[in-house]
Amino acid sequence: MDFENRLQRAIDRGQKTRQSNQQSHAAKVATEEELKVLHSAARLELSEHIEECLKKLVDHFPGFEYTTIADEQGWGASIRRDDIQMNRGEVDRLFSQLQMTVRPYTSSHLVDLVAKATIRNKELYARSHFQRLSELDLESFKELIDLWILEAAEKYAAQS
Repeated sequence: MDFENRLQRAIDRGQKTRQSNQQSHAAKVATEEELKVLHSAARLELSEHIEECLKKLVDHFPGFEYTTIADEQGWGASIRRDDIQMNRGEVDRLFSQLQMTVRPYTSSHLVDLVAKATIRNKELYARSHFQRLSELDLESFKELIDLWILEAAEKYAAQS
């Protein structure tokens, strides 16, 4: 085989390698975009569930202020309440809050739920739960949201 034929084959192999690399890169970009879309849809569904549950909680405990959260920390909702307790002429301020957010998309490809609960100045919990987008189960997330809110509601009712 002469040099000209070998040169042409080398060029052909190089072009096939370049095309393969471009296709691989395009597939990764498409996959990344698909993961972002999946995360966005999950975040929306979970944050709506959080908002719905916390609004119901506010209906049962008047005095709580409801706030929607949409910032760099995540999307979700928060309820809070400040109470005053008189004790032997002293005034004690009692703070209660429940906050739940779904963290923004990251390159780790996770859906991450964060919850913090404080009842009458005492932290009840500060928790996080996550799942990989490839293994996402929204129903288990919703059940967990319900469980954490119910736990906070029970503790608040017991101390009020």
